[in-house]
Amino acid sequence: MCGRYATTRSEADLSLLFDATSVTEALGPSWNVAPTDPVPLVRMSQRHGGRVVDAARWGLLPPWADDPRAGARMINARAETVATSRAFAPSFERRRCLVPADGWFEWVRDGRLKQAFYMTPRDASVLAFAGIWTMWREQTLTCSVLTTAALGGLAEVHDRMPLILPRERWPEWLAGGGDPGALLQPLTPPSSRRSRCGRSVRTWEMCATTVRICSPPPSGGAGGGDAVLSDVMRTFRVSEVPLR
Repeated sequence: MCGRYATTRSEADLSLLFDATSVTEALGPSWNVAPTDPVPLVRMSQRHGGRVVDAARWGLLPPWADDPRAGARMINARAETVATSRAFAPSFERRRCLVPADGWFEWVRDGRLKQAFYMTPRDASVLAFAGIWTMWREQTLTCSVLTTAALGGLAEVHDRMPLILPRERWPEWLAGGGDPGALLQPLTPPSSRRSRCGRSVRTWEMCATTVRICSPPPSGGAGGGDAVLSDVMRTFRVSEVPLR
């Protein structure tokens, strides 16, 4: 499950990072993307002859959906079933995209309390979540993020994570078609090495870091909750995740 994430890079930055043309108005940074929020994505466009940075509503709406609120339940598509799901398979075959992110949040319950964790690359590089998109009623671009089994020490926080694609896999993912088994292959940790930097746990080039954040998370997605999260992101309270 990936139900909240951060995406703070500008359309200009994303255009450079993904070698794409921006066709959307500036969305502004969000440290607390919530279901149904507008999010940036990178997709192929015949009209523009290549990759474009576009904006979509997070939560894919299949053609038969009557209520746009249904998208809140369609923010994630499991990599294990996306190629055969009635709702997701057509988009997986023909309309794949990349969803840029800085990191994502998960919550771990400890008794009656929840602790928020923020997963992010230790080098602060951009993440490209594997995504799919569709146009609902010919007017609303919507998308979903694919999830897979968590890798390495990240499984200590949650058993699922977004399917992350390295740069060399972007062209094949965006092209459409292809072998589902190869396309949906999760990243392989470069080795079994697990290192700790400071007091945060870093494994598979990722940090799983606890943050002081309200639980449940502030509401509002790209609204008022962002200011709270922005301050929190600059004042991590770090603790270690036990690795076994």
